[in-house]
Amino acid sequence: MGDDLGDEWWTQEGKPDASELEEETKQPSEKIKTQPEKRKNVAEKTNKAKKKKKSHVQEEPAVPPEKETEDKKSTQPKRKRKKKKKTITDVLATSEPKPGCRADLQALVTQFFSDKRSVIEQEELQLQSSCFLSSNDLTHTLSSYLKQVCPKWAKIQKQHTEKSSVVLLVVCSSALRTIELIKQLTTFKGEAKVIKLFAKHIKIEEQVKLLQKGITHVGVGTPGRISALIDKEGLNLQALRYVVLDWNWRDVKLRRMVDIPEIKLDLMKLLDSGVLAACKENRSKLGLF
Repeated sequence: MGDDLGDEWWTQEGKPDASELEEETKQPSEKIKTQPEKRKNVAEKTNKAKKKKKSHVQEEPAVPPEKETEDKKSTQPKRKRKKKKKTITDVLATSEPKPGCRADLQALVTQFFSDKRSVIEQEELQLQSSCFLSSNDLTHTLSSYLKQVCPKWAKIQKQHTEKSSVVLLVVCSSALRTIELIKQLTTFKGEAKVIKLFAKHIKIEEQVKLLQKGITHVGVGTPGRISALIDKEGLNLQALRYVVLDWNWRDVKLRRMVDIPEIKLDLMKLLDSGVLAACKENRSKLGLF
């Protein structure tokens, strides 16, 4: 038996057959091949998943930047815009100016002194209709208005003989307006003497001397300077018969004399310095030109 098999039979026992070796050698190569295939499959799956996500994202409607800003604005608290206060110019530019009347002046006086006087003193400021001249209806010049309210002017001016006083007092807002009104008096004044009563370029001492020097019939000026002359006793109200306020005239900004705070204050001071008292005693009358 041993001779038939040869001496090397035992050496081959336990050794793998060549076919078996071939199979074993093939298996690892197959395993190596299968691993990259698996990786490819995983990569393909992940790519497909990413594509699906991208397609899903693309399918959602994109929000435009304008809407985003609008949404942000809607969520943010709205700031309150400060309303611009309407000026006198804005109001009058859209409405027709109305002529002033005695009720306007009375309301102004009452309002101004409401927190400065007691109830009894405020009643003393109330003027009756007999204290007023007829108001200008915006159709008159100063001369035509004065001819209407002072029909006996020629006689009145001849009777006036007191110094440091005037018969007619015209109150306006500025020096330029004073000069303009004096020019308008040409056809009314006759032989009457007119004096300018404003502060620009004229010292108060000079005006006091002019009033003391001779007889003056008409005074035209600003309420501030007229009040100062009354305080210094350079001008007295004994002969005063008419006080005309340049009520309806408006400057470049469409402001009346009573719309300018400092002039309004001077005017109230002037009325309180004896003009209102003279009107209540029927010695003087007020007119709104």
